[in-house]
Amino acid sequence: MKLTNYELFQVPPRWLFLKLETDEGIVGWGEPVIEGRAATVKAAVMELMDYLIGKDPLQIEDHWNVLYRGGFYRGGPILMSALSGIDQALWDIKGKYLGVPVHQLLGGKVRESIKVYSWIGGDRPSDVGAAAKAVVEQGFKAIKMNATNEMQYVDSYEKIDRVLENVAAIRDAVGPYIGIGIDFHGRVHKPMAKILAKELEAFRPMFIEEPVLPENNEALREIANHTVIPIATGERMYSKWDFKHVLTAGYVDIIQPDLSHAGGITENKKILSMAEAFDVAAAPHCPLGPIALASCLQVDATCHNAFIQEQSLGIHYNQGSDLLDYVTDGHVFHYEDGYVNIPNQAGLGIEINEAHVRKMAEVGHNWKNPIWRHSDHSVAEW
Repeated sequence: MKLTNYELFQVPPRWLFLKLETDEGIVGWGEPVIEGRAATVKAAVMELMDYLIGKDPLQIEDHWNVLYRGGFYRGGPILMSALSGIDQALWDIKGKYLGVPVHQLLGGKVRESIKVYSWIGGDRPSDVGAAAKAVVEQGFKAIKMNATNEMQYVDSYEKIDRVLENVAAIRDAVGPYIGIGIDFHGRVHKPMAKILAKELEAFRPMFIEEPVLPENNEALREIANHTVIPIATGERMYSKWDFKHVLTAGYVDIIQPDLSHAGGITENKKILSMAEAFDVAAAPHCPLGPIALASCLQVDATCHNAFIQEQSLGIHYNQGSDLLDYVTDGHVFHYEDGYVNIPNQAGLGIEINEAHVRKMAEVGHNWKNPIWRHSDHSVAEW
Protein backbone atom coordinates (compact mmCIF):
# COMPACT_ATOMS: atom_id res chain seq x y z
CA MET A 1 0.00 0.00 0.00
CA LYS A 2 1.29 3.47 -0.93
CA LEU A 3 0.25 7.03 -0.19
CA THR A 4 -0.86 8.61 -3.45
CA ASN A 5 -2.40 11.99 -2.71
CA TYR A 6 -3.50 14.42 -0.02
CA GLU A 7 -5.87 17.37 0.35
CA LEU A 8 -6.13 20.12 2.96
CA PHE A 9 -9.39 21.80 3.96
CA GLN A 10 -9.43 25.06 5.94
CA VAL A 11 -12.90 24.96 7.48
CA PRO A 12 -14.80 27.12 9.98
CA PRO A 13 -14.79 27.89 12.78
CA ARG A 14 -10.95 27.71 12.94
CA TRP A 15 -9.84 24.24 11.88
CA LEU A 16 -7.68 22.57 9.23
CA PHE A 17 -8.41 19.02 8.06
CA LEU A 18 -6.06 16.72 6.16
CA LYS A 19 -7.21 13.85 3.91
CA LEU A 20 -4.61 11.20 2.98
CA GLU A 21 -5.34 8.81 0.09
CA THR A 22 -3.81 5.42 -0.75
CA ASP A 23 -3.61 3.24 -3.84
CA GLU A 24 -5.92 0.72 -2.12
CA GLY A 25 -8.71 3.26 -1.69
CA ILE A 26 -8.29 3.60 2.08
CA VAL A 27 -8.49 7.20 3.28
CA GLY A 28 -7.20 8.69 6.53
CA TRP A 29 -8.13 11.99 8.17
CA GLY A 30 -6.06 14.23 10.43
CA GLU A 31 -6.41 17.65 12.03
CA PRO A 32 -3.13 19.59 11.75
CA VAL A 33 -3.75 23.08 13.08
CA ILE A 34 -2.60 25.77 15.44
CA GLU A 35 -5.48 28.07 16.26
CA GLY A 36 -4.82 31.36 14.51
CA ARG A 37 -2.04 29.94 12.29
CA ALA A 38 -3.99 27.53 10.05
CA ALA A 39 -2.45 28.80 6.82
CA THR A 40 1.07 28.53 8.24
CA VAL A 41 0.52 24.95 9.40
CA LYS A 42 -1.01 24.18 5.99
CA ALA A 43 2.24 25.23 4.32
CA ALA A 44 4.24 23.07 6.74
CA VAL A 45 2.06 20.03 5.97
CA MET A 46 2.68 20.55 2.26
CA GLU A 47 6.45 20.59 2.86
CA LEU A 48 6.34 17.41 4.95
CA MET A 49 4.09 15.57 2.51
CA ASP A 50 6.76 15.83 -0.20
CA TYR A 51 8.56 13.04 1.66
CA LEU A 52 5.51 10.84 2.29
CA ILE A 53 3.92 10.53 -1.14
CA GLY A 54 4.75 7.09 -2.50
CA LYS A 55 5.61 5.68 0.95
CA ASP A 56 3.92 2.84 2.84
CA PRO A 57 1.49 4.52 5.32
CA LEU A 58 1.77 1.64 7.78
CA GLN A 59 5.35 2.53 8.82
CA ILE A 60 4.15 5.21 11.21
CA GLU A 61 6.99 5.23 13.73
CA ASP A 62 9.63 5.55 11.01
CA HIS A 63 7.69 8.30 9.24
CA TRP A 64 7.33 10.18 12.54
CA ASN A 65 11.06 10.00 13.17
CA VAL A 66 11.98 11.07 9.64
CA LEU A 67 9.58 14.02 9.68
CA TYR A 68 10.86 15.09 13.11
CA ARG A 69 14.55 14.18 13.06
CA GLY A 70 15.04 14.70 9.33
CA GLY A 71 14.99 18.46 9.80
CA PHE A 72 17.97 20.16 11.44
CA TYR A 73 15.52 22.68 12.95
CA ARG A 74 12.69 20.85 14.65
CA GLY A 75 9.88 21.12 17.17
CA GLY A 76 7.71 24.12 17.97
CA PRO A 77 4.02 24.74 17.38
CA ILE A 78 3.96 24.87 13.57
CA LEU A 79 6.07 21.86 12.64
CA MET A 80 4.70 19.70 15.45
CA SER A 81 1.10 20.56 14.55
CA ALA A 82 1.76 19.66 10.92
CA LEU A 83 3.32 16.38 12.05
CA SER A 84 0.39 15.78 14.43
CA GLY A 85 -2.26 15.87 11.72
CA ILE A 86 -0.23 13.65 9.41
CA ASP A 87 0.30 11.17 12.23
CA GLN A 88 -3.42 11.07 13.05
CA ALA A 89 -4.27 10.36 9.41
CA LEU A 90 -1.67 7.58 9.19
CA TRP A 91 -3.14 5.87 12.27
CA ASP A 92 -6.62 6.25 10.75
CA ILE A 93 -5.41 4.45 7.61
CA LYS A 94 -3.67 1.72 9.57
CA GLY A 95 -6.70 1.00 11.72
CA LYS A 96 -8.98 0.86 8.68
CA TYR A 97 -6.51 -1.37 6.81
CA LEU A 98 -6.44 -3.86 9.69
CA GLY A 99 -10.13 -3.43 10.50
CA VAL A 100 -9.61 -2.36 14.13
CA PRO A 101 -9.82 0.86 16.15
CA VAL A 102 -6.53 2.61 16.81
CA HIS A 103 -6.69 1.80 20.52
CA GLN A 104 -6.35 -1.90 19.68
CA LEU A 105 -3.07 -1.12 17.91
CA LEU A 106 -1.85 0.77 21.01
CA GLY A 107 -2.39 -2.20 23.34
CA GLY A 108 -6.13 -2.17 23.86
CA LYS A 109 -8.51 -0.31 26.15
CA VAL A 110 -8.08 0.19 29.87
CA ARG A 111 -11.52 1.91 29.99
CA GLU A 112 -14.80 1.88 28.09
CA SER A 113 -15.53 5.58 28.54
CA ILE A 114 -13.97 8.76 29.86
CA LYS A 115 -15.33 11.80 31.67
CA VAL A 116 -15.65 14.99 29.59
CA TYR A 117 -16.09 18.60 30.60
CA SER A 118 -17.91 21.50 29.02
CA TRP A 119 -16.62 25.03 28.53
CA ILE A 120 -18.59 27.96 29.92
CA GLY A 121 -18.16 31.70 30.07
CA GLY A 122 -16.14 32.63 27.00
CA ASP A 123 -13.05 34.83 27.05
CA ARG A 124 -14.52 37.39 29.43
CA PRO A 125 -16.55 35.35 31.91
CA SER A 126 -20.02 36.60 32.85
CA ASP A 127 -23.21 34.90 34.06
CA VAL A 128 -21.12 31.81 34.68
CA GLY A 129 -23.39 30.52 37.43
CA ALA A 130 -26.35 30.17 35.08
CA ALA A 131 -24.14 28.76 32.33
CA ALA A 132 -22.67 26.15 34.67
CA LYS A 133 -26.10 25.12 35.90
CA ALA A 134 -27.29 24.72 32.30
CA VAL A 135 -24.49 22.34 31.28
CA VAL A 136 -24.82 20.34 34.50
CA GLU A 137 -28.50 19.93 33.72
CA GLN A 138 -27.39 18.51 30.35
CA GLY A 139 -25.53 15.80 32.27
CA PHE A 140 -21.97 17.11 32.52
CA LYS A 141 -20.15 16.44 35.79
CA ALA A 142 -17.39 18.99 35.20
CA ILE A 143 -16.99 22.42 33.61
CA LYS A 144 -14.11 24.72 32.73
CA MET A 145 -13.96 28.49 32.53
CA ASN A 146 -11.43 31.21 31.82
CA ALA A 147 -10.52 32.67 35.18
CA THR A 148 -9.96 36.26 34.22
CA ASN A 149 -9.52 38.75 31.46
CA GLU A 150 -6.33 40.82 31.08
CA MET A 151 -4.21 41.14 34.21
CA GLN A 152 -1.02 43.11 34.77
CA TYR A 153 2.08 41.66 36.47
CA VAL A 154 0.85 43.31 39.67
CA ASP A 155 -2.78 44.28 39.50
CA SER A 156 -5.77 45.32 41.59
CA TYR A 157 -7.39 43.05 44.16
CA GLU A 158 -10.63 44.11 42.51
CA LYS A 159 -9.77 41.72 39.68
CA ILE A 160 -9.01 38.97 42.19
CA ASP A 161 -12.39 39.53 43.81
CA ARG A 162 -14.10 39.36 40.42
CA VAL A 163 -12.61 35.92 39.80
CA LEU A 164 -13.67 34.74 43.24
CA GLU A 165 -17.21 36.04 42.69
CA ASN A 166 -17.46 34.11 39.41
CA VAL A 167 -16.24 30.86 40.92
CA ALA A 168 -18.50 31.34 43.94
CA ALA A 169 -21.46 31.79 41.60
CA ILE A 170 -20.62 28.50 39.89
CA ARG A 171 -20.20 26.64 43.17
CA ASP A 172 -23.50 28.04 44.46
CA ALA A 173 -25.25 27.05 41.22
CA VAL A 174 -23.96 23.47 40.85
CA GLY A 175 -23.23 22.36 44.39
CA PRO A 176 -20.09 21.12 46.10
CA TYR A 177 -19.09 18.15 43.93
CA ILE A 178 -19.18 19.24 40.29
CA GLY A 179 -15.63 19.58 38.97
CA ILE A 180 -14.51 23.13 38.17
CA GLY A 181 -11.46 23.67 36.00
CA ILE A 182 -10.15 27.24 36.19
CA ASP A 183 -8.04 28.25 33.21
CA PHE A 184 -5.63 31.10 33.90
CA HIS A 185 -4.80 30.89 30.16
CA GLY A 186 -1.32 32.26 30.73
CA ARG A 187 -2.94 35.67 31.25
CA VAL A 188 -1.75 35.89 34.84
CA HIS A 189 1.84 36.56 35.90
CA LYS A 190 3.54 35.01 38.90
CA PRO A 191 2.83 37.75 41.48
CA MET A 192 -0.93 37.60 40.94
CA ALA A 193 -1.03 33.86 40.19
CA LYS A 194 0.20 33.11 43.71
CA ILE A 195 -2.59 35.20 45.19
CA LEU A 196 -5.28 33.71 42.97
CA ALA A 197 -4.21 30.13 43.60
CA LYS A 198 -4.34 30.65 47.35
CA GLU A 199 -7.69 32.45 47.33
CA LEU A 200 -9.37 29.85 45.10
CA GLU A 201 -8.72 26.97 47.47
CA ALA A 202 -11.98 27.53 49.34
CA PHE A 203 -13.96 26.52 46.24
CA ARG A 204 -12.10 23.19 45.84
CA PRO A 205 -11.44 23.42 42.09
CA MET A 206 -10.67 20.35 40.02
CA PHE A 207 -7.50 22.13 38.82
CA ILE A 208 -6.01 25.47 37.87
CA GLU A 209 -4.67 25.52 34.32
CA GLU A 210 -1.67 27.38 32.90
CA PRO A 211 -1.29 29.61 35.96
CA VAL A 212 1.68 31.13 34.15
CA LEU A 213 2.89 31.05 30.57
CA PRO A 214 4.81 27.87 29.66
CA GLU A 215 7.96 29.90 29.07
CA ASN A 216 7.77 30.73 32.79
CA ASN A 217 7.18 27.15 33.96
CA GLU A 218 9.91 27.48 36.60
CA ALA A 219 7.46 29.73 38.48
CA LEU A 220 5.13 26.75 38.94
CA ARG A 221 7.33 25.54 41.79
CA GLU A 222 6.61 28.66 43.84
CA ILE A 223 2.90 28.61 42.94
CA ALA A 224 2.68 24.94 43.92
CA ASN A 225 4.11 25.88 47.32
CA HIS A 226 1.23 28.35 47.80
CA THR A 227 -1.69 26.03 47.09
CA VAL A 228 -3.03 22.49 47.36
CA ILE A 229 -5.10 22.86 44.16
CA PRO A 230 -3.82 20.51 41.41
CA ILE A 231 -1.82 22.40 38.79
CA ALA A 232 -2.38 21.60 35.10
CA THR A 233 -0.40 22.74 32.07
CA GLY A 234 0.80 21.56 28.70
CA GLU A 235 -1.35 22.80 25.82
CA ARG A 236 1.57 24.95 24.60
CA MET A 237 4.19 22.23 24.96
CA TYR A 238 4.96 20.27 21.83
CA SER A 239 6.96 17.09 22.49
CA LYS A 240 8.09 14.57 25.09
CA TRP A 241 11.21 16.67 25.50
CA ASP A 242 9.14 19.71 26.54
CA PHE A 243 7.23 17.64 29.08
CA LYS A 244 10.38 16.03 30.43
CA HIS A 245 11.33 19.22 32.26
CA VAL A 246 8.04 19.78 34.12
CA LEU A 247 7.73 16.10 35.02
CA THR A 248 11.21 15.80 36.47
CA ALA A 249 10.78 19.11 38.35
CA GLY A 250 7.76 17.63 40.11
CA TYR A 251 5.47 20.68 40.33
CA VAL A 252 2.74 19.64 37.88
CA ASP A 253 -0.19 17.39 38.78
CA ILE A 254 -1.98 17.19 35.43
CA ILE A 255 -0.52 17.37 31.93
CA GLN A 256 -2.62 18.63 29.01
CA PRO A 257 -0.86 17.86 25.74
CA ASP A 258 -2.83 18.57 22.57
CA LEU A 259 -2.97 15.74 20.02
CA SER A 260 -3.07 18.28 17.19
CA HIS A 261 -0.08 20.22 18.54
CA ALA A 262 2.24 17.76 20.27
CA GLY A 263 3.10 15.17 17.65
CA GLY A 264 -0.19 13.34 17.22
CA ILE A 265 -1.11 9.91 18.49
CA THR A 266 2.42 8.50 18.33
CA GLU A 267 3.96 11.17 20.55
CA ASN A 268 1.08 11.66 22.95
CA LYS A 269 0.87 7.98 23.84
CA LYS A 270 4.50 8.33 24.94
CA ILE A 271 3.92 11.63 26.77
CA LEU A 272 1.02 10.22 28.80
CA SER A 273 3.00 7.10 29.62
CA MET A 274 5.94 9.24 30.78
CA ALA A 275 3.61 11.16 33.07
CA GLU A 276 2.22 7.96 34.55
CA ALA A 277 5.72 7.11 35.81
CA PHE A 278 5.63 10.37 37.81
CA ASP A 279 2.11 9.72 39.21
CA VAL A 280 0.85 12.64 37.12
CA ALA A 281 -2.66 12.63 35.62
CA ALA A 282 -3.55 13.53 32.03
CA ALA A 283 -6.38 15.62 30.61
CA PRO A 284 -5.61 16.15 26.90
CA HIS A 285 -6.30 19.61 25.52
CA CYS A 286 -8.89 19.66 22.71
CA PRO A 287 -10.96 22.77 21.98
CA LEU A 288 -10.82 21.65 18.33
CA GLY A 289 -12.69 19.54 15.81
CA PRO A 290 -13.92 15.95 15.57
CA ILE A 291 -10.70 14.41 14.22
CA ALA A 292 -8.66 15.83 17.08
CA LEU A 293 -11.23 14.62 19.61
CA ALA A 294 -11.38 11.14 18.10
CA SER A 295 -7.59 10.96 18.25
CA CYS A 296 -7.65 11.99 21.91
CA LEU A 297 -10.19 9.30 22.76
CA GLN A 298 -8.11 6.59 21.11
CA VAL A 299 -5.12 7.53 23.28
CA ASP A 300 -7.26 8.09 26.40
CA ALA A 301 -8.58 4.56 25.98
CA THR A 302 -5.11 3.08 26.48
CA CYS A 303 -3.63 5.33 29.20
CA HIS A 304 -4.38 4.58 32.85
CA ASN A 305 -3.64 8.16 33.98
CA ALA A 306 -6.08 9.87 31.59
CA PHE A 307 -8.97 11.03 33.78
CA ILE A 308 -10.93 13.63 31.82
CA GLN A 309 -11.14 14.85 28.23
CA GLU A 310 -11.70 18.37 26.93
CA GLN A 311 -14.16 18.68 24.04
CA SER A 312 -15.46 21.63 22.06
CA LEU A 313 -19.19 21.03 21.60
CA GLY A 314 -20.88 24.38 22.17
CA ILE A 315 -17.66 26.21 22.98
CA HIS A 316 -17.73 29.95 22.35
CA TYR A 317 -15.29 29.64 19.44
CA ASN A 318 -17.63 27.36 17.46
CA GLN A 319 -20.40 29.79 16.56
CA GLY A 320 -21.77 28.90 13.12
CA SER A 321 -19.96 25.55 12.82
CA ASP A 322 -19.67 22.98 15.55
CA LEU A 323 -18.09 19.65 16.34
CA LEU A 324 -20.83 17.37 15.05
CA ASP A 325 -21.38 19.20 11.76
CA TYR A 326 -18.43 17.44 10.15
CA VAL A 327 -19.24 13.80 11.05
CA THR A 328 -21.89 11.58 9.52
CA ASP A 329 -22.91 10.05 12.85
CA GLY A 330 -22.93 12.49 15.75
CA HIS A 331 -23.86 9.70 18.15
CA VAL A 332 -20.20 8.66 18.18
CA PHE A 333 -19.64 11.63 20.52
CA HIS A 334 -22.79 11.09 22.57
CA TYR A 335 -22.23 12.37 26.11
CA GLU A 336 -24.15 10.62 28.89
CA ASP A 337 -23.87 11.24 32.63
CA GLY A 338 -20.75 13.30 31.99
CA TYR A 339 -18.94 10.56 30.04
CA VAL A 340 -18.34 9.67 26.39
CA ASN A 341 -17.80 6.12 25.16
CA ILE A 342 -14.55 5.21 23.44
CA PRO A 343 -15.22 4.78 19.68
CA ASN A 344 -14.80 1.16 18.56
CA GLN A 345 -15.08 1.54 14.79
CA ALA A 346 -11.99 0.98 12.64
CA GLY A 347 -9.32 3.67 12.54
CA LEU A 348 -10.09 6.79 14.55
CA GLY A 349 -13.65 5.55 14.94
CA ILE A 350 -15.45 8.36 13.11
CA GLU A 351 -16.70 8.94 9.58
CA ILE A 352 -16.08 12.41 8.20
CA ASN A 353 -18.86 14.05 6.16
CA GLU A 354 -16.62 14.87 3.22
CA ALA A 355 -19.33 16.66 1.26
CA HIS A 356 -19.84 19.06 4.14
CA VAL A 357 -16.09 19.49 4.58
CA ARG A 358 -15.74 20.48 0.92
CA LYS A 359 -18.69 22.85 1.15
CA MET A 360 -17.34 24.61 4.23
CA ALA A 361 -13.79 24.74 2.82
CA GLU A 362 -15.22 27.08 0.18
CA VAL A 363 -16.28 29.34 3.06
CA GLY A 364 -12.94 28.90 4.84
CA HIS A 365 -11.77 31.02 7.75
CA ASN A 366 -9.00 33.33 8.81
CA TRP A 367 -9.52 33.03 12.57
CA LYS A 368 -7.14 35.02 14.77
CA ASN A 369 -7.19 35.39 18.51
CA PRO A 370 -7.98 38.92 19.72
CA ILE A 371 -5.28 41.41 20.68
CA TRP A 372 -5.91 42.71 24.18
CA ARG A 373 -4.38 45.79 25.77
CA HIS A 374 -4.16 47.02 29.34
CA SER A 375 -5.51 50.42 30.34
CA ASP A 376 -2.04 51.88 29.74
CA HIS A 377 -2.22 50.47 26.19
CA SER A 378 0.54 47.93 26.67
CA VAL A 379 -0.19 44.55 25.09
CA ALA A 380 -1.89 42.06 27.40
CA GLU A 381 -1.74 38.28 27.28
CA TRP A 382 -4.78 36.67 25.69
